Amino acid sequence: MLKPTLSVGATLPDATLLTFGPEGPQEIQLRDRLQGRRVVLFAVPGAFTPTCDSAHLPSFIRTADALRAKGVDEIICLSVNDVHVMRYWGEVSGATAAGITMAADPAAEFTRAVGMDFSAPAAGMYDRSRRYAMLVEDGVVRILHIEEKRGVCEISGGETLLDAL
Repeated sequence: MLKPTLSVGATLPDATLLTFGPEGPQEIQLRDRLQGRRVVLFAVPGAFTPTCDSAHLPSFIRTADALRAKGVDEIICLSVNDVHVMRYWGEVSGATAAGITMAADPAAEFTRAVGMDFSAPAAGMYDRSRRYAMLVEDGVVRILHIEEKRGVCEISGGETLLDAL
């Protein structure tokens, strides 16, 4: 596995992500979402995939209110999926109702820019994101938890990040 360029103290690059708004798909500029704010951003290898759907996303749904109580302005779930898949996953999982922003990085541009991309052809996954969670303050990574093993959510879950705040 390649060493990610993502690290504590790093300033995140700007990226155009997609989310589903009232009028349909809409672009969001990551820099604008991070400027002057405390944001939790966590990334999953794929919407509806086993660990992402049964452990990672649910951990942030459970901790969303507690994270906000600790001063987090926004919680963003990022995946290399299309915006429609992210919208539907947010709806059926309860993430949207919990106020989590479901953001698509459909061409993996942000994911590649921070060195968190991988492919696992045997699992049918190409150009996906590694699993991680971070606290970003004004665009700077302050806390970063990257899973070293695939298929587990041991250190990147909502409870672990909440404990680190």
